[in-house]
Amino acid sequence: MSRDDTIALIRRYLDAFNAKDFDAMLACLSDDVIHDINQGGREIGKEKFRWFNAKMTRHYDEELGDIAIMVDETGMHGAAEFTVRGSYLATDEGLPEANGQRYSLPAGIFFEVEDGDGGSEITRVSTSYNLTDWVAQVKAG
Repeated sequence: MSRDDTIALIRRYLDAFNAKDFDAMLACLSDDVIHDINQGGREIGKEKFRWFNAKMTRHYDEELGDIAIMVDETGMHGAAEFTVRGSYLATDEGLPEANGQRYSLPAGIFFEVEDGDGGSEITRVSTSYNLTDWVAQVKAG
């Protein structure tokens, strides 16, 4: 796979996120995708990823901006840095009470990409953001 192909794949994934087109996001992933959840566990598989997206949609309305995509020479490793702008819609277990609070914070995703049957596909998604910053913004209202 080429570096440019990986950049395009990551861009499709992030554009699908912003469009709330979760089927298009899933189309970018391998069937056995590894999903490392920020300050959480690891889930494996598209179906678990689908359920994670459904849960997130119930609790959060988010859009990514200021996106910068970086990919190594092999096209197998990439990252995206961006600003998450969102609203906290419904209380998520173990987190402060939700009442539509707005937030904005820097975040990033690390990707691994491999050639699959239908072309390049994302095999790992590892998300990172500062949860303490998010909690402080939500508590401030």
